[in-house]
Amino acid sequence: MAINRSAISKELLPGLNSVFGLEYGEVNNEHEPLYEVENSDRAFEEEVLFTGFGEAPVKQEGAAVVFDDASESYTARYTNETIALAFAITEEAMEDNLYDSFAKLRAKGLARAMASTKQAKAADIYNFGFSAAAANQIGDGVAFFSNAHPTVSAGNQSNTATGADLSEGSLENAITLVQKYTDDRGILIGSSPVSLHVPVDLIFTADQVLGSPGSTNVLAQTDAAGNTIGFPASAAANTAVLANRINAVRHMGLIPEGFYSNRRFTDTDAWFLKTDVPNGTKMFVRTPLQTKMEPDFDTGNLRFKARERYSFGVSDWRGWFGNPGG
Repeated sequence: MAINRSAISKELLPGLNSVFGLEYGEVNNEHEPLYEVENSDRAFEEEVLFTGFGEAPVKQEGAAVVFDDASESYTARYTNETIALAFAITEEAMEDNLYDSFAKLRAKGLARAMASTKQAKAADIYNFGFSAAAANQIGDGVAFFSNAHPTVSAGNQSNTATGADLSEGSLENAITLVQKYTDDRGILIGSSPVSLHVPVDLIFTADQVLGSPGSTNVLAQTDAAGNTIGFPASAAANTAVLANRINAVRHMGLIPEGFYSNRRFTDTDAWFLKTDVPNGTKMFVRTPLQTKMEPDFDTGNLRFKARERYSFGVSDWRGWFGNPGG
């Protein structure tokens, strides 16, 4: 249905100072730290995992060498979706509108809507990343963040942990798990985290955990009877002791790119670590954003359309660690 004069009655009369509601700031491109971006030239793209070889055994003198098999494992498919939105304005509404910003403002609103859709789709990979529902499974048949990623010969592997709020301790545990990632044959891959990703609800916690020069871990010890020992009695003394302990994560530079926040992460206490493993999460761009404007011969309506094609997905789950929070 076209926007007609009754829908913009105030813009047909003199004395209107401004039209507001489409001049807000934008929250775009938050997907960029989350995905490797590649171009696509087909309806879908597929990436297949190659399993590699297992560790080499000892060859006894005179014995035959052992032959191993390497094969393809699961396939990650990225199906490019078409995202489009349009609006139309009647010929009379365009003629009688007294303000030149009419079409410009609506076109900007169209662009904002398209950009917001892209960011929401990018964040949903993480928002539903702990769900085992079939619609949310990645190429290996389990959730993005799971403790049951199947492998060829290394058993089930994990890129998640029991829910824990973001803290120095839970981050240290996650870093340790990431550094123990192996391939499908159980060989260590030398993975390390590079950045922390949080909802805006955790930006202050993330800054404290990564930015504090001193440790935020509590220095409580207990004896055999369960009594707290070795901890100063006064608050001032406690603060002094904590200040003398280093923040190991910061001291060793274990999160070199710091942290990023995403306003479209819906779980307020879930947090994620991006690793240096390549081919983790990807965005394929089939057709960049295109806008068109054309008149309709029959009605005289002026029509505006925006369209683009892309896909988001996961190839190698080892590119990430996720914790659902406490």
